[in-house]
Amino acid sequence: MSQHARSNSHATPPEAAHTPQSQPSPSNIKRWRQYLADERAEAAVYRDLAQNREGEERAILLALAEAEGRHEAHWLALLGDYAGKPKRASARSRFLGFLARHFGSVFVLALAQRAEGRSPYAKDPNATPAMAADEQIHEEVVRGLATRGRNRLAGTFRAAVFGANDGLVSNLSLVMGMAASGVASTVVLLSGIAGLLAGAMSMGAGEFISVRSQRELLAATRPTQITLAAAPKLDLEHNELLLVYLARGMSREAAEHRVAERMGLLSCDCDPSLSLQPDLPEEEDQHEAVGTAWGAALSSFCFFASGAIVPILPFLFGLTGVAALVVAGVLVGVALLATGAAVGLLSGTSPLTRGLRQLAIGLGAAAITYLLGLLFGTAVG
Repeated sequence: MSQHARSNSHATPPEAAHTPQSQPSPSNIKRWRQYLADERAEAAVYRDLAQNREGEERAILLALAEAEGRHEAHWLALLGDYAGKPKRASARSRFLGFLARHFGSVFVLALAQRAEGRSPYAKDPNATPAMAADEQIHEEVVRGLATRGRNRLAGTFRAAVFGANDGLVSNLSLVMGMAASGVASTVVLLSGIAGLLAGAMSMGAGEFISVRSQRELLAATRPTQITLAAAPKLDLEHNELLLVYLARGMSREAAEHRVAERMGLLSCDCDPSLSLQPDLPEEEDQHEAVGTAWGAALSSFCFFASGAIVPILPFLFGLTGVAALVVAGVLVGVALLATGAAVGLLSGTSPLTRGLRQLAIGLGAAAITYLLGLLFGTAVG
């Protein structure tokens, strides 16, 4: 949050919104009291999140809570004697508070990012321009904090969501297609179990190979320190050391400087930023977003299996025929909505939109497979 925003947060005094002699309208009082309740709730969310953080992140969250406190003071000043008893915050703010107190995860920050981005202050004549600017800055601050968590989750979370959705859609399609072809319910159940096991093994193995290969490719692009060992033995006049640094993307001037340094012609490193020392231990995995091969494989295996078991649950509990298919479709639909909403929350977009998109794609694929099963069953029959 900038000092400019802080210094201007009271640029328009609350009293300017209405004169002391004028009485605020009932609609204004109602709106201001709701703003007041939401600001209090949002400040509490940031304080709750700060309890589970340390260092810089904790300081940032407490600063956001302080800013919400300044906004709270603005609405209190406007309301004056009309503030009354504390009003309940909006359902969204209360939900955020519940998540922050009990979970404190990156999903809370993603929801807070959406809430800050939809602040009504920009269009409200009783909110100061500085308050509207604060909310815009807050959105970017929360986005930055949420991005840290997204980066830590990216690799494994991608595999988990992909695995769960693949299990849901592929096994529901398999079950629907087999059932539509007219085979017995026991055959449908066995086919679903076989699809679960085969798909989970395939997903796990595929993710392991994919992530391991990606990390190996990234590692292969990292320069080595062979120049340190080879430089003393090179011919001073005829060597390819210059080509090494040019190939790494250095300018010719910088490359010539490094060559002179490596050959011992310079006694100091005049430009430390040009030093490439990839053999030194890194403080943080530069491929963190890719995830680990085992983590992605196990996550994909487990989540595919957990998704693939949902369509066969009705058959496991003895349901048959159309009833089993309807229950399977409903269960899978709920699961697809949940996974889509999770992606929406993590990405800071609408959970409902992402959930409905997942639902349409999943059930659409199952419906097509069911129709193909009907056609195949009719043709064979």
